[in-house]
Order: sequence, then structure tokens, then C-alpha cells
Amino acid sequence: MKIEVILSPAELPALAKRDLRETVCAVFDILRATSTFVTMLHHGAREIIPVSEISEALQIKKTRPDILLAGERHGLKICASGIDFDLGNSPREFTPEKIRDKTIVSTTTNGTRALRACTGAKTVLASSFLNLKATAQFLQEHKTKNVLLICAGTGKNKADEDILAAGALMELLTARGDARPTASNSAEAARNFYLEAKSHLADAVSNSENAQRLLAISELRDDVSFCLQRDIFPLVAQMTADGIIRR
Repeated sequence: MKIEVILSPAELPALAKRDLRETVCAVFDILRATSTFVTMLHHGAREIIPVSEISEALQIKKTRPDILLAGERHGLKICASGIDFDLGNSPREFTPEKIRDKTIVSTTTNGTRALRACTGAKTVLASSFLNLKATAQFLQEHKTKNVLLICAGTGKNKADEDILAAGALMELLTARGDARPTASNSAEAARNFYLEAKSHLADAVSNSENAQRLLAISELRDDVSFCLQRDIFPLVAQMTADGIIRR
């Protein structure tokens, strides 16, 4: 297994020029998109359609009025063109009572764009601390040769929490495999960053740009601790060729 890590959203445009047909991409947007998608599926959502722009979400809503609109800009629920989205991007919002058997269209600042950037990959996974073990098992059981871990970032910047999650997955893959994966310099950097922060992970994440923003908003501050829970959802969130995430 060969593992590479994209540490910054600045690297995403280059994916359009790469041949990803034999590559599995695992996208991390810990605070909060991929954590929220995993939560949605666990709580019974039928499927999730990630889109890059608000306009795309509104267009889908016109043709499919039964769907739920979810998403954020600058951390807050979207209100656009006179339409309030049904839900924001807090994983704690997506209770079974609200979303069971629903199709949800979601747009976020970084996470959905990172997922869409992986179009053309053999497999695309929405990954998080919440389902880290299940993601590692999927990669091992499918004997994946090329793995690209993508850290969605915060705005145009790196996000420590995403890099830490990528490093945690690296540690799992190393521990589970019969042979040590071949890791790029970026993958080793992510793994070492995680190992250094492992014993005080919550403190390390709380100092990140995205965590600081969420912690400053009373109704969202609990999202940070929620998203750092480890392996509470034993599922794989996979985006298929049609651009839809299902379990």
C-alpha cells in the first residue's frame, strides 16, 4: 500500500490533472463536513449529495422538493436567495427524527469541495475520527494499493484537525498491516504530528483555527468534542461515481 497525504486545500486543484482511477481517496474535514456526513448515515439518512456551491443545492431543490438542504458558510447555517436551509453543518442537528430515509444535499466551505475534487478516483470515502477504524478496515480488506488522504482544510489554510485524523489513520494502517505501508513525506509528517499530539488530542485541536471559531459560538462549541469521538460509528461512507454518498 502506498499512502500520500494532501495537507492543504491549495493542493486540490492539481488533482484534476492526476489519474486517480487506481487510487482510493479518503477525505477528512473533521470540523465538520465529513464528521457530519458519517453521523447522517448512522442516523438513517438515505443518501447525501455533496455540492460545491449554494446555487447547485438550490437548483437540485427546485427539481426535488422532497430533499433536505444542509450546509454552512463561515460555520453558520446558510440563508440564501430568501431560502433558509433546513439544517446547518453541526452533526448534532442530524437526529434520526429529522433525517431518517431522507436525501440530503449539502454544501460546505471546504469539505464538499474536497470531495468533488476527487471525481475520477477509484473510490472516495468521507472519513472522520467517528469512523476511523471502519475506514482502515475497508482499505485493508480491499487490498488498496494507492491511498490518497485529503485534508480539506479551513478556508485556504491547513487544518490541524484534518492532518491529525490523517495521521491517526496512518497509525492504524501501520498497526494492522502485515507490511508497513510505503508512505510519502507528507504521510509520515501527518503520522508524526498525530503521534506527538495523541496524548492531548483535544487540546491540540482546540487551538486550531476552525475549533477556535466554533468554540466562540455557544450553540456550536460542543461540535468540537463530538467530532473528536473515536470509532462510535462502525460504517464506511462511500461516494459513488454518481457523486452520492451512501453507507
